[in-house]
This record gives sequence, structure tokens and C-alpha cells, in this order.
Amino acid sequence: MRFSVLASGSTGNSLFVETDQTRVLVDAGLSCKQLEERLRKIGVDPTTLTAIFISHEHIDHVKGLGVLARRYQLPVYMNEATWKHLPSSVGDIPECLKHVLETGASLEIRDLRVETIPVSHDAAEPVGFHFRQDEETLAIVTDLGYVNQRITDQVSGVDTLIWESNHDVEMLRMGSYPWNVKRRILSDTGHLSNEDAGAALAEILRGIGEHVYLAHLSRDNNLSELAHLTVKNILEETGLQVGRDVHLWPTYDDRPTPLREVRCKAKGSPDLR
Repeated sequence: MRFSVLASGSTGNSLFVETDQTRVLVDAGLSCKQLEERLRKIGVDPTTLTAIFISHEHIDHVKGLGVLARRYQLPVYMNEATWKHLPSSVGDIPECLKHVLETGASLEIRDLRVETIPVSHDAAEPVGFHFRQDEETLAIVTDLGYVNQRITDQVSGVDTLIWESNHDVEMLRMGSYPWNVKRRILSDTGHLSNEDAGAALAEILRGIGEHVYLAHLSRDNNLSELAHLTVKNILEETGLQVGRDVHLWPTYDDRPTPLREVRCKAKGSPDLR
């Protein structure tokens, strides 16, 4: 199994996951043109995509969904509540491409197993995703206000975890956002701070060489270096050595991460091509 975070942040989000038989996107939060360009940057022809999975209906996750699905006739999977709350800008998606994958359910597409993970966010019915192919596992969990035991259990032990580290609390409090927006971000249906991300990861990670990508960073209220340092310090305070027991990686809003291979611990570390 291979993957690339095509985009991550408040300006747009999308993840590419592939196996030998399957190529899927999680979210399509850039324009169709931008998604095509980012796929080509990692050597992927958009015509070879198999399906799209949607986590929730916010525009930074569905901006290019309608055009992409219609242009390439791609099946689209999301829960019923998300289908009902898609913004009108997505446009009509042909009924033959619309599929319901309810929260907590799982699906097998060729050689890829997909499981949904319920999360707390101010959307209709937001979810994260857990992917499995043979012994290889990858999960993406962003856009959540807090981490409960169910999330911890579902992602503990995965090979690669794409995990929200949205904001630095002090940067947010001192920043220019209106107070109602700050309150939303800080709420249980908002976004994880760097500190909360680190504390949750300390509970989730087993220290067996997992790779964690810090994702959905706020452009105005965070810095990549600050997110990395905050999470690193929290993990190392609990006895996990970053660079040995666990590996931290950045994601970007303006370019994709390199296409990398997920391998189970017994097979060694990912191929960082």
C-alpha cells in the first residue's frame, strides 16, 4: 500500500491511497484542476482512480468533488447525512456514482478494506478512515474536537497515521479571528490543538516504529515547526523517542508529500522515495 497527502490544511484537503489493484482519494478539497496536477506530480494518472471517499461536507474537503467524479465517472462513498448536506457548489452527481457508506461500517474494494471512524466535528456526520491491505494499515483522522476511546482503539497500532495538529492555542487566542470562530475551533466539535494532538498520540502510539503525519495545520494559527516540536516534546516526555520509536512527518497545503510505501513493522520501515 502506498499513499500521498496531496493537500492538508484549511485551504483544502485530499489523500491518495493505492494498492496494486485500487487507487482511491479521501476527500477532494481542491479544484479538480489542482487535484489532477497534484496527482500527476506523484506520477498518478487521474483516469486510473477507482473511487472517492468523503469524510464530511465542508468545502475544504469537497471543493473539487463534483467535477472530479463527473469527469472520471468515479464512485463516491459517504454516509447518508453527508450526502444530504453537501454544498450546492458540488453540483449534481449521477445516481449511478452515489454510494452510501454508513458511519462505523466497512467496505472492501478489490484488495483494499476501508473502515469508517466516527469523529466529533461541527459537520453533519464526520468520519475518519482506516485502510488495510493484508498486514499493512493506514488511518486518517482530522477535523475533530476531541479524541475518545473508540478513536484511540481504532487507530492504535497502525503503520501510518495522518493525524490532526491544527493550531497552537496561544497563537489562536492572540490572533485576529473573531471570538466566535476561536470558540468554535477550541470546542469539542472544532479542531485538535498541537498539545491535544500530542497528548492523544501518547495514548495511541505503541512505539513500534509508527509513522505519523501531522495534518490540517492552520495557516494563521500554527507553524509546521511548532507543531512538530510540541508533539515531539510531549511524546518524549512519555518515553517515546522520536526518530526511533515513532517518526513524525509534515504535510503541506501547497504540494503533495512524496508517494511512500506503507509496510508492516515486520517488513521494515517505509520506502521514503
